[in-house]
Amino acid sequence: MDEKTDVVSDVLETLRFKTLLFGRVDLGAPWALRLPRKANASFYVVARGSLRLQVEGTAKPVFMSAGDVVLLPRAPAHVLDDGTRKAPAARDFISSEQLRASAGASVRLGGPGADTTLITGCFQLGAGATHPLLRAFPSVIHLSTQEPGRAPSLAATVQLISAETAAPGPGSALVLGRLADVLLVHALRAQAVLAKPGEAGWKALADPAIGNALSLMHERPGDPWTVERLAAAVGLSRSGFAARFHALVGETPLQYLSNWRMTRSARWLHESDDSLDAIAERAGYESAPAFSKAFKRRWGMGPGAYRRTPTLRETGRVVFDT
Repeated sequence: MDEKTDVVSDVLETLRFKTLLFGRVDLGAPWALRLPRKANASFYVVARGSLRLQVEGTAKPVFMSAGDVVLLPRAPAHVLDDGTRKAPAARDFISSEQLRASAGASVRLGGPGADTTLITGCFQLGAGATHPLLRAFPSVIHLSTQEPGRAPSLAATVQLISAETAAPGPGSALVLGRLADVLLVHALRAQAVLAKPGEAGWKALADPAIGNALSLMHERPGDPWTVERLAAAVGLSRSGFAARFHALVGETPLQYLSNWRMTRSARWLHESDDSLDAIAERAGYESAPAFSKAFKRRWGMGPGAYRRTPTLRETGRVVFDT
């Protein structure tokens, strides 16, 4: 293998995440928003001003200023407010009806105080949303363009998102979807750097042996891999490789391989007209019946039924799905 497969890119490309919601709202202090738990990952971009984020189940609030981005991978219930008091007063909370009414209009909500402009969106992930790398996300990922060492491209992406939401035009939904993709990649990179030693998921990519094993499985998922073959390919003993892989990834090598094959197969079923025999072979199965049995065990339906299910919705523009 001349060049290692980029595991992160392969995961994101295969999951085919979509930006479902994208909205922008101007807020004047005092203000507060209460958002319930959602099924999809949420993100916020502060285009102007500042705010405080309090996520359910976390002790410390997150303070954000202009240019900051926050990603909530598991979309827990949370409160956003202007951050000027210990806690927002009940009268400061903006209702769901007010937020919906502001969609597509230049409306300022809240009070007469300092301004904050907030941009929001949601990601929906396809088959494989339980991938170990995604499970390893913390509840909150805060990216600040002011942090030393932060890539200049993050600040440029935030500026482009702010400009596009301020003056949307033809094709804005597509542009914003692509920019949101870039934000998610920045979050992935940040998590790979910040992951703690021994933390399953992201440290696996930085480990030479386990990172190489993951690249091999992603590059050639249909190969007849065994623990012995993978261990030999990365220069480790069978037992040492198996223990190290499980510690860093959170799954055994063959569990990971099986799950990844099923994730890739789900994409192939939706995006190609290949026969079940061809897909079974690409996924490393000796026959279509064996593949179908494994697929149904993983996804709760057979390959044919899965192929007939609708794919993810395209990017839309809805402000605050409350």
